[in-house]
Amino acid sequence: MTAERVVLDTNVLISAALIATGKPWAVLKHVVETGVLLFCDETFEELATRLMREKFDRYVSESTRHTFLVELAAVAEWTAITGAVHVCRDPDDDKLLETAIAGRADLLVTGDSDLLELHPFRGLSIVTPAAFMDAIG
Repeated sequence: MTAERVVLDTNVLISAALIATGKPWAVLKHVVETGVLLFCDETFEELATRLMREKFDRYVSESTRHTFLVELAAVAEWTAITGAVHVCRDPDDDKLLETAIAGRADLLVTGDSDLLELHPFRGLSIVTPAAFMDAIG
């Protein structure tokens, strides 16, 4: 069996970073332990910029968030995108889709209704964290 190749939406990753319990954390843990986590420079930059916002200081220290980013970068597989996908209202969502396509992802895990309504997209399954966890049992 080959490892599932997965793109996690920025909001799923932020939730996992801030709360080390619950479905987003469980999804991230499962993907890192058994699959392949995919990033491109653009999606990682979005995550880093958003996660390091001052508003998150009261939940998790800046140092802990920085460590989270360093550890994610080390375990991820990186792919390049060209900006060729233009199907979403939010251009950041297009970057997630293109990362998934370029990285030959099996799944995109998101809570974003704009992305979820595209399921399936060019053979890519787009699911919520809850659906992902239900599928793996």
